[in-house]
Formats: sequence, structure tokens, C-alpha cells
Amino acid sequence: MFIFLTVHFGYSQEKASLSGFISSDKKQVSEARVFLIGTKYTTQTDSLGHYTIENIPQGNYKIQIVATGFETLKKNITVPINENSILDFELSTAENLLNEVVISGTLKPVRRLENPVPVEIITATFLKQNPTANIFDALQNVNGLRPQNNCNVCNTGDIRINGLDGPYTMVTIDGMPIVSALGTVYGLSGIPNSMIDRIEVVKGAASTLYGSEAVGGLINIITKRPKTVPVFTADVFSTSWLETNIDLGYRANFGKNVDALIGVNYFTYNNPIDNNNDNFTDLSLQNRFSIFSKLNFNRKSQKEFSLVSRYLYEDRWGGEMQWNKRFRGGSEVYGESIYTSRYEFLGKYELPIREKMYFQFSVIGHDQNSVYGNSTFLANQKIAFGQLLWDKNWNNHSVLFGSAFRYQFYNDNTPATITSDHSKIYSAFAQDEITFSEKISALLGLRYDYNSAHGSIVTPRFAFKYKPSTNDILRLNFGTGFRVVNLFTEDHQALSGAREVILTSDLQPETSYNLNLNYLKKYNLTNAGVINVELSSWYTYFTNRIFANYDLNPNQIIYDNLNGYSRIFGLSSNVDWITPFGLKATVGASYFDPITEQDDQKFVPLFTEKFSVNWAISYEIPSWFLAVDYTGNLTGPMRLPLLGELDPRREISIPFSIQNIQFTYKKIHNLEIYTGVKNLLDWTPNRNNPFLIARANDPFDKNVQFDPSGNVVPTADNPYALTFDPTYAYGPNQGIRMFVGLRYHID
Repeated sequence: MFIFLTVHFGYSQEKASLSGFISSDKKQVSEARVFLIGTKYTTQTDSLGHYTIENIPQGNYKIQIVATGFETLKKNITVPINENSILDFELSTAENLLNEVVISGTLKPVRRLENPVPVEIITATFLKQNPTANIFDALQNVNGLRPQNNCNVCNTGDIRINGLDGPYTMVTIDGMPIVSALGTVYGLSGIPNSMIDRIEVVKGAASTLYGSEAVGGLINIITKRPKTVPVFTADVFSTSWLETNIDLGYRANFGKNVDALIGVNYFTYNNPIDNNNDNFTDLSLQNRFSIFSKLNFNRKSQKEFSLVSRYLYEDRWGGEMQWNKRFRGGSEVYGESIYTSRYEFLGKYELPIREKMYFQFSVIGHDQNSVYGNSTFLANQKIAFGQLLWDKNWNNHSVLFGSAFRYQFYNDNTPATITSDHSKIYSAFAQDEITFSEKISALLGLRYDYNSAHGSIVTPRFAFKYKPSTNDILRLNFGTGFRVVNLFTEDHQALSGAREVILTSDLQPETSYNLNLNYLKKYNLTNAGVINVELSSWYTYFTNRIFANYDLNPNQIIYDNLNGYSRIFGLSSNVDWITPFGLKATVGASYFDPITEQDDQKFVPLFTEKFSVNWAISYEIPSWFLAVDYTGNLTGPMRLPLLGELDPRREISIPFSIQNIQFTYKKIHNLEIYTGVKNLLDWTPNRNNPFLIARANDPFDKNVQFDPSGNVVPTADNPYALTFDPTYAYGPNQGIRMFVGLRYHID
């Protein structure tokens, strides 16, 4: 949030300094940005809440303070200046960001509590509670979200929202799409955490505004504004597994009109470990480098103009412990090796006219060179996207009009893409938020897409909000979604392992219908802080859904559009508690009831957990300069893919929990030192299973015997009638490990 204060200095040219203490409920506020608007003078409070700005020419200034989680405060303060003036600030909490302005639900800035679409906020502080090397892992403790490990060899994955597969999740940076198709599997790494201001999550269909990938939900990564960050930041940590992550950030000014933010992320892990003794790496080895930049142009009109760019290169491999690159693509030693090169260029420009109109664009390129044993997968994707928005208010109507164009080039070396695919999508959409009274409002939306391959697609949207009091809000949302599928880029199981991929027909676009009911209640406790309780229920129904059948033939994956239906019903609750005595806690729980019908038979789809619980608890001890963070999750049972009736592995997983603890020492100026333990219970998915990877001793199926019908024959060497298959993956293979790191900044 922002705090604006006017400080009047004398007009002498003598230098002065300004210092003070920023607190809330008599406790220090660290990492609050303090700077003088229109000047180069800026600083950040240290771990004790102190700030200092030195060598200031005496004069009149406006001070701006940026502090996540605190309400806006505006005052005019006259300060008599001498060599060292002292000014302290007492801030009020924003009651867990209920008053935070969000944009993801409606593409318009609106306070979270007033938004007709429920939006969940994940702050930069939350990301620090369990330090990770990428956003994929950072979201493991968010209610309703679950990072899914899709392969026990290369450890690629995606993020599920409300029980739906990862390809139904759209990921955007500052509202611009960055992840689709190839990027769904490999594009969630390498965004420097130091560049992230917050993450906004919309659960449920958002295709009306964002297009085809936002069927299950949206993850919008909001990057920091260059003016609000220190000149230099560094966050470095390493684990007892010898994983090392380096995040660096630098703020620069190019003249008076351009503010820049540059971030670099480097992650390396080159320590093969095989704790489950199957001769395969438990975690894929990785070298990843990415560079991120954001430019804000300060225009005289005060209208927005920003450019964001990112480049990522990753080299990862997993496989037999004796594998090295000379075995790449061969049949002697099994390995899965993936080279990924990806660039993104995004922009937002507010037109220089009286009306509030924006032009947004993105250009994305993704090149992938992968081998899975002796199978090679080469793919290239290029996406160009442009969108024009018109934000208009008429009386009690808040209207948004938009038109968009998306061009996609895609080519790979699989039989599904005999020739390269050039697809174009032309879109037009409109939404109208109508305020009937202070208590009642509604949102109507409609999107029309013309796909060059599949024709016309219409997706309507409706939202209703009822706010009987300042502490209660009820929201009802309905929306439809569609998705055009790139099978081999979205489903890793189609590439890895020995199962034969069968396409029974040309896959048609999916259609979904989503209904979501949300209730939020705020309790103000006299001496115990604030408690926010959020309850949700949802129902998603699919027609024409793409279905991967593992059950009809254990040696095949048969892909087709459902001739039946698929639906999922769910319930969730979330409780936030902020106390005046240093304790903050968030606890969430979700229940999932999915059913799929194919050929008049009903069954529970694979990899969908029955329930989940997530928590993040923080406690600060100011007298010790110490913060303690305890985070974790509990994942319920899910159905897993077996290779036949003789397969001895569990068809239904046992509930498991990943728990972490972190201690952060904050006494040293501008420096934080943190350490802790990940996976305190030392859980790995091989518990209660004889093995994870089927036929790990024969990854090329050289000693597997088949009958004339193509079925595996049990033998003394293969008593369970299995073929090599690493797709029995549902959780992280890493056990308990320690970590230590530091965060440092220069004002």
C-alpha cells in the first residue's frame, strides 16, 4: 500500500538527513520502502523498522512509503529541518489485504473486498516463508493449488487449480499470457522471486477475459515497480542436497523518464542422489539461467507505459545414475534430457487520449530439444498476442470493451504434427459491472473467439455480489471456458515411458461450465486481532473433454474426446488470523469429488486428490530479532496409473504431508540470515510401495516378452508383467533436507 506525506524543508542549500522508525501496533515494519517522490532519494526500513535518508538538499518534498499489508495513510506534516530530523510513522494493518487493489478478476483495478470475482493474493512475504527456487514449488502451500510432479525421471510438472489438470491453468505476467502449451510444462521456472510483488489467483473459468487456457483458473504474477525496490537486492540459499539458488535484482534510472528493474536468477543442482535405490536419480539435475527486466516510462501525461522481457535457458536431465551426455538419445543407458530456450517480451501502453484505453502485447518464443531414452522430441512454438482495452464508466456502469488477436506457430517431430501449425484467434469481449446499490452489484461478460482451425466459440460470464455489511460479502460466479489442446506439449505421459500413444480421432476443443459460490466473513477481535473466514463451493462440468485412457490397455495411452462427460464438485475454506502480538496464520482446506464417464462407465480420474489441507504460520520475537515460519500441506488419496492386474504398486495413494520450518535472524542492518528444514517428516512417494518406476532395471524393455496380441507375458525376470514406465508420479521425491540462505539489499 502507499502512504503519502508532505515534508517541508527550508530553502537553504545545506544538506540534511531524515530518519525514523516505522511500526504497527508498536512492532517494527521491515522492508517498507521510503522515498522522496520525484527525486533519486530512497531507502528501505531495516529488520528493526528504522530508515535513514541522507544528504538531502533542504526543500519541500513529498514522502511515499510502500509497505505490503498496510492501509493507506495521508497526512501533511511540517518538519523543522536541522542536520538530522527524526520522523516516526505508525501504520495500520490492511486486515490481510482485503483492501488491496487487484486486477485479475475483471482486468480493472478494484479493491479485493469490492471485487465481484474472488481473487486470492499471495504476497512476496508469503513466498519468503518457504524459500524455493521457482514459482512452481512456491505455490505448494496455497489452498486449492497443487504442484503436480508428472514424471519420476525428469521431474517436470504443472500446477493444478481446484483439482483440474495443469493445462487448464493460465499463467500471466502483469496480466499478459506467458504460459501455454510448451510453457505449461516448462515455463514456470526461472522467474526471479525478487521481482515478484504479489501473485493473484482466480479459481474457476476466466476464459471470457483471458482466452482458452484459463478454463480452470488464472495465476497472475504481478511484478514490482522499479521505484519501489532497493538499488540492489540479493537472495541466495543452498540445501544439504547441494541445490543452489541465486536471485539478484538491480534498480536503475535511464535519464529522468525511464525507471528500470533488472533481475537475474541462477539455479544449479549437479549432485545425483538415489535414496530409493532404483538406480535412477531421485531429482533431475539442472542448470538454469534467466534474466528479467522491466522498464517504466514516466510520461508527462502520467499515463502508463511499461515493457517487460525475460529470457530463460535450462538444461535438465534425469535417469540412470551412470548416464552422461554421451548416452543422450541412445539405447545403452536411459536418460531424459531437456534443453529449453525461451524468451518473452510484454508491454502495456496507455493511449494518449482522453478516454482510458490500453494496448497490451506479448511475443513469446519457446524452443525445446528433448530426448526420452532413445526417443527424440523437438518442438518450436512462437506466439504473438495483441489486445486493445477500453475502460469506461457510465453512471452506475463500469464497462470494459476489448478486442484481441493471437497468432500461434507450432511444430514438433511427432506424428500428431505432420506439418507445422499456424493458428489464428480473433477475439472481442465486453463486460459490464453494474452497481445497483452499496450492497448489490452484478457483472455481465461475453467473449467471442474465431479460431482459424475450429470456427466460432462464445463464452459468457456472470457474477453477482451481495454485501450486507462491511464485514460480510457473498459472491456467485458462472462462466464457460474452452480449450484447444496441444497434446504432446501438455501431457508429459504421452512422451515418457514405453506406453504406446494412440489417437483414436482428431481431438476437438473442450468446453467447460463453471459455477462458484463464495462467502467472506471478517471478525474484528478486541484484543486478538482480525480473523477472515472464506468459504467456497464450485462445480465444473466438461463436454468433449480430452481423455487419456490408461485402463483399457496397460501398454497404451489412448487419447480421445469423451463420449460421456466429466465433472468435479468441490468445497474449500480458508482462515486468516492476524494478531497484535506477532502471530500470523493462514489455514486452508479443500475437498474434491471428481467423476468421469466414458463408454457408460463412471470412474474417478487419475491424479486428483480427495482432499487437501495447507497452512502457513509465522511468529516474530522482536526481542530476539527472530521470525519463525512453519508451513506445510496434507494431500489426500488419489488414483494412480497401474500397468495391469499384477502391478504390485498401490492404485490409491496414502495421504501424505510435506512440512517445513524456517528461522530468520533480522538484527544486522540490511541483512537477513535464514535457515531451516524442508520436508520435516522425510516423506517420499516410495513409502508403502515396492518401487516407483516400473522395470527400472530394464528401461528399454529388452527383456520384456509379449504375446501375439501385444500383451506382456509374466516371466521369471518380469513376474508382474510390466514395461518400463515412470508415470507413477504424484509427489516430490526429495526427503528431508536442510537449507541456509541470506537476503541483502543496498538502498
